[in-house]
Amino acid sequence: MMARRIAALWALAALVSGCATNPVTGENELMLVSEDTELRTGREQYAPSRQMQGGDFLLDPPLGAYVAEVGQRLVRVSDRKLPYEFSVINDSTPNAWALPGGKIAVNRGLLWELGSEAELAAVLAHEIVHAAARHGAQGMQRGVLLQGALIAAGVATRDSDYSRLAVGAASVGAGLLNQSYSRDAEREADEYGMRYMARAGYDPMAAVELQQTFVRLNERREPNWLSGLFASHPPSPERVELNRRTAAQLGVKGERGEARYRRMSARLRELRPAYEAYDQGRKALAGGETKQALALAEQALGLEPSEALFHGLKGEALARQGRTDEAESAYNRAIDLDPGFFRHYLQRGEVRLKQGRWGEAQADLKRSLALLPTADAHYLLGRLALRGGDQRGALVHFRSAAGSGSDTGRLAAGELVRIQLPDQPQRYLGTRLGIERGWLVVQVSNDTPLAVDRVELLVGRQGQQRGARYRIGRVIPSGGQVRVVTDIRLESREQLPQWRALVRRARIVE
Repeated sequence: MMARRIAALWALAALVSGCATNPVTGENELMLVSEDTELRTGREQYAPSRQMQGGDFLLDPPLGAYVAEVGQRLVRVSDRKLPYEFSVINDSTPNAWALPGGKIAVNRGLLWELGSEAELAAVLAHEIVHAAARHGAQGMQRGVLLQGALIAAGVATRDSDYSRLAVGAASVGAGLLNQSYSRDAEREADEYGMRYMARAGYDPMAAVELQQTFVRLNERREPNWLSGLFASHPPSPERVELNRRTAAQLGVKGERGEARYRRMSARLRELRPAYEAYDQGRKALAGGETKQALALAEQALGLEPSEALFHGLKGEALARQGRTDEAESAYNRAIDLDPGFFRHYLQRGEVRLKQGRWGEAQADLKRSLALLPTADAHYLLGRLALRGGDQRGALVHFRSAAGSGSDTGRLAAGELVRIQLPDQPQRYLGTRLGIERGWLVVQVSNDTPLAVDRVELLVGRQGQQRGARYRIGRVIPSGGQVRVVTDIRLESREQLPQWRALVRRARIVE
């Protein structure tokens, strides 16, 4: 049955969109996602995707320009003209990614591990092929076939803590970033990426050597690597051998660019000890060690006082210690240094809420939301809306937050229940009819995150307003069920569709 459904979906997709020629491989492929959709998705998701991965790396503008220069050199020899863009992300995880439409990013953590411009070209060429060959769009097509929607929103995310916060349209970008490419897609990106390197004058053997390095790191099971590039681009000895064959077939020796890469990345390498202290501080904070986190933030700031992330970490540690005035000062400095990163507005908004500065908190949370829609900002804005008597606005924010599946999402779901269940209990408490020894039985299910009691059930025939009332005299916990045996006799199970049951009243148990 499932096989027939999938076949029917493919047939329908073929009728709707037909086949197109892959601009890189020249092969005929199903094209379910139009190029306009592909370009629009990349354009709309690029900024929020950079936000959720750590924001842009601002301390070394020449490095960002250099990465873009190498990228554009490869773009000029690529097989598909797209509005390519290149960014450096302010995160230590060794990672690189491409969105549909040619929107590409590489983390500073991966740039630390490279030894030459040719290796940088290998990374960027690989991502360019993913975009040019429509590998991201193919992932979107899988979402179409499996879920019957153009783009699957509300996807599960991994890697960055920030990506787990994303809600709404931004969660689409999170899903695209976290998808794993097929073996064929990885093989194509390797092979044609090396061809682009050769055309652009780079030594394609750098791609082989880079893959060898990745395999060694993967065998050592380095946690930092496992959560980054290897999650979506798994290396293997097989890929190394295939790349070696491609390099032999190309038979060219191009530029390596070791000296230039060392020169252009010198500032980044100088900053590495500061970022290592910062990363250790984040781990300490996650473990509840606020004193150590604060010390590590100060250590990082002593090495580089112009990094907004370091001030942000200091602010978080101070806020955890209840030192809200000092925390706000740290966030102010972080925002001065990087006014385009969502996280520090969100955190300052939380601090200002604790201080009772409602208007300023709301402004910060809205600014955070404009940069990256998150469950946390929506939840806090919902609480502020409730405080101001705006129940409709609160519902909008809580619904957005509840879609995240995070801890904050569960809190928001609880708020929705608190607001709506007293007037609409049937919206949250489900019923299911059955028959037992000739008596009509109703199972009441509580799928909310809160316990309820004083539940009143109305049971009657379909199409009739009146019916028998039954009161449940005990608490139904979150996720719990209660069976009510009525005094209604049925002759057979076939009579069940003639009856209905709904919850008329219920009270939340706090």
